[in-house]
Amino acid sequence: MAVEAVVRELLAVIPVGCTFLLPVSDSPQSGPADFRVAATSGQVSDLHGRGTQRIDQLLSVLYPSMVGGPLWKLYCEVLRTGEPGRLDEFRYEERQPGVAAESRFEVSVHRVLGGLLVWWQRVDEHQRRLEHTESLGSLGWSEFDLASGRSDWSPGMFRIFERDASEGPLSRAQQAQAMLPEDRGLAETAWQTLDSGGTSDVTVRFRVGSGAVKHLRILSDVARDAAGSPVKIYAVVQDVTARVDTRTEIERLSDQLRTREMTALAEHRLAGQLQRMIQPVPPEPFALDGLEAMVSYLPAESTVQVGGDWYHAQTLPDGLVALAIGDVAGHGLEAANGMAHLRFALVAWLSIGIREPGVLLQHMNRLCTQLGITGTALVAVYDPRTRTLPWARAGHLAPLLARDGASSELARPPGLLLGAEPEEDFPVANARLEPGDLVLFYTDGLVERRTADRTAEVRDHLSSVSATPGADQLTRVHRLLHAPSPDDDTCTLTIRVTA
Repeated sequence: MAVEAVVRELLAVIPVGCTFLLPVSDSPQSGPADFRVAATSGQVSDLHGRGTQRIDQLLSVLYPSMVGGPLWKLYCEVLRTGEPGRLDEFRYEERQPGVAAESRFEVSVHRVLGGLLVWWQRVDEHQRRLEHTESLGSLGWSEFDLASGRSDWSPGMFRIFERDASEGPLSRAQQAQAMLPEDRGLAETAWQTLDSGGTSDVTVRFRVGSGAVKHLRILSDVARDAAGSPVKIYAVVQDVTARVDTRTEIERLSDQLRTREMTALAEHRLAGQLQRMIQPVPPEPFALDGLEAMVSYLPAESTVQVGGDWYHAQTLPDGLVALAIGDVAGHGLEAANGMAHLRFALVAWLSIGIREPGVLLQHMNRLCTQLGITGTALVAVYDPRTRTLPWARAGHLAPLLARDGASSELARPPGLLLGAEPEEDFPVANARLEPGDLVLFYTDGLVERRTADRTAEVRDHLSSVSATPGADQLTRVHRLLHAPSPDDDTCTLTIRVTA
């Protein structure tokens, strides 16, 4: 027991998955009937969230589906022969609710002090995170062995080069051939940087599988042996084609805006082109899960500069519906750039499973602080199965709800505007919707005028439309509210509950 106590104390503080098992036998001649957990890491929990509370428990009780399986047989074999064993991809199945049905592990087993020291690492979640990170960031990584000439690519590299993984990575010669001739001088500069011991960071154009030209940012460095000779080249590659194309287009439009000979009509048209490039506005109502929606965007009458108003409406893969609206302070390219950052970042956060409106606003607030901009925003995530609408706001006007000929503002939770404080909480409010309800999300350009406040007028229009149901309710709301502000852009997102 003294040895067991020492092992228990050591493993409890090791920050990796490790367990010390002792065999349990019915008789000395027979093999182990079971294994008892004598010690285990207190830093890494199992699939059920259990840590050191597994001590003195039997494996057959803790993990019944493991009994008699490949890992159980490996335990018995290592205990019998004393030779270490390993499973590079052990698949563990679990049928209890709340636990992943199948998980994959790397497991190594050693016979120690009459028992088994088991080291394990879960690999399926790590692989998912890696693939999602590569996909979200248009990333990939490669490794080139200078001695053998062998290249290894991540799945993201094959996506970037539009190449089937079964064909293997491109050879060095094929990569050189795919590079545009006028960019080969950049590649030579990168090699010189690596040879001098630095880290290379270049953006080079390649012609990929479909024939398209992509701009690829390549960050690479060299691994060296003890004598200082290079042995491997590591590279992280990002497809920045969309960023380069967008920057080029914005710069082109910006140059046109600065041309003094332009007429006011041409300047208005150019501002509209920039707005549509970043944020297209559907001309007709469109369907979402359990909802019908319509968007309106009106530039201010007295300015030719595009504003920072934005919206987002999307049915998510899990059936929820994301709804958002916001307004970045200011006008011009800076406001448009801030609006693009917030909208694209929101899409990215939604794509990795973040659904809580308050948490999404916290991320947006930190981004605004980093960018040095301020603005207002409102985020809601509608559940069509329960018709509940959790929402949170950051200094933004509350939505208006119209039902059966009456309209009112939803009770607004507190919420400071984005970019005011780097760490701020955004409480979430909940609304229960009914079929036929109309909900209006809007920016302040809709109601704020120098001469009067239009809030009462807007509510009257919503009430009259909701009093007369019909398939054209959204277009009627659009016609009634379609009045540009002299001084500020106006964006509206109107939804109707259909089921």
